[in-house]
Amino acid sequence: MSAHISNVRPKPDEVLADIADYVTKYRIKSKDAYETARYCLMDTLGCGLEALEYPACTKLLGPIVPGTVVPNGAKVPGTPFQLDPVQAAFNIGAMIRWLDFNDTWLAAEWGHPSDNLGGILATADWISRNQGQALKMKDVLTAMIKAHEIQGVLALENSFNRVGLDHVVLVKVASTAVVSQLLGLKYDQVVNAISQAWVDGQSLRTYRHAPNTGSRKSWAAGDATSRAVRLALISKTGEMGYPSVLTAKGWGFYDVLFKGKAFRFQRKFGSYVMEHVLFKISFPAEFHAQTAVECAMSLFQQMQSAGKTAEDIKKIRIRTHEAAIRIIDKKGPLANPADRDHCLQYMVAVPLLFGRLTAADYEDAVASDRRIDQLRAKITCVEDKRFTRDYHDPKKRSIANALTVEFKDGTKLKEVVCEYPIGHKRRRAEGMPVLVEKFKTNLARRFPPKARETILDVCMDPARLETMPVNQFVDLFVI
Repeated sequence: MSAHISNVRPKPDEVLADIADYVTKYRIKSKDAYETARYCLMDTLGCGLEALEYPACTKLLGPIVPGTVVPNGAKVPGTPFQLDPVQAAFNIGAMIRWLDFNDTWLAAEWGHPSDNLGGILATADWISRNQGQALKMKDVLTAMIKAHEIQGVLALENSFNRVGLDHVVLVKVASTAVVSQLLGLKYDQVVNAISQAWVDGQSLRTYRHAPNTGSRKSWAAGDATSRAVRLALISKTGEMGYPSVLTAKGWGFYDVLFKGKAFRFQRKFGSYVMEHVLFKISFPAEFHAQTAVECAMSLFQQMQSAGKTAEDIKKIRIRTHEAAIRIIDKKGPLANPADRDHCLQYMVAVPLLFGRLTAADYEDAVASDRRIDQLRAKITCVEDKRFTRDYHDPKKRSIANALTVEFKDGTKLKEVVCEYPIGHKRRRAEGMPVLVEKFKTNLARRFPPKARETILDVCMDPARLETMPVNQFVDLFVI
């Protein structure tokens, strides 16, 4: 006989209350966090602008009903679209994530915290066009810091991928929390909205793994951040929430989807994640491969100096960390760009052959070169236990790879090791100037010189950026 379950409505789960307390009450004081958020804003929007060059992305953009224009709606950077905030969040989120070139957070769970900008920017812009007093860009930066923190701290000790769930569940939760605050929801409504995000349907990782790897992984975060805006708007009407959505016996998230385990937390919410977030600066590659690509680029230069080419290679050994082997160690045919940019061997073979790795290198025109697959077949990946330990060490959070190339004539090049990619916290001084150049390149894809100069001047002036009304900032990006 089953035990009686009380029908007394409980207090909100502690996790719901902690997130709600953080977004409504915590004051961000870290100058480092705001400085990093400013660079993150530039980089994230730049990634979206680059994605607009790909028809596979742009075919998903615009209003749900073609031709629809929303008066005073949120505008989508780099496009002529003006949409309701839910659809605008999807558009911006899909653009941001399309090429796998925006920031990354690696822990027990992986993810891309800047995915949340879709919901944040769309909501802030919509509010600013419909209220007497516009939000300022500092409000956007603050929301970015807090969304990064919620997603990243939840990811530190809790692996959603090990139960088959995609990390975009954390985008939905983080976006819901910060968007609710931007919309001015009361505290109880914020709690209700966060509970709605957890009770909502969650995405499987099916589209990220063989044999089903596909382009949904490029718009899944757009879907999540737009769903967050929808849930926040629903909760603003006074719609009830579900206080024990995580802990309810038999029916809660923990029992149904997390093998009965409660979330674990390594630290309280602050500004740690934004301060330590990883930027993809040089290569549009899944982040566990970033250092491997840096190594391959170095080896390409050494091979050129030695008069060697990829055709002279007998075998390649990659020492790497466990997460890389689990996610991107991939053999056999690769069906599409989404398959290729999650294959460690592909991401190493291309720079060894051509001395580059760009978004275009994942397309069929380049992938049809038989030499890529021939070189892939010569690559072996092995786990280095120290690399795995350092990957999880909160004081290091390295993403190490090491490559050794052996030639057919029996000679070898000295192993090249890279433990921290250029986008890592430990390489900020080296990386940020390169990030700005990446942003300039992406601005040039869509805007004439005068418009590019205006945007860059605003973004490089922290005081001016923070005080600018959100709608005026977004208008700078309108086509």
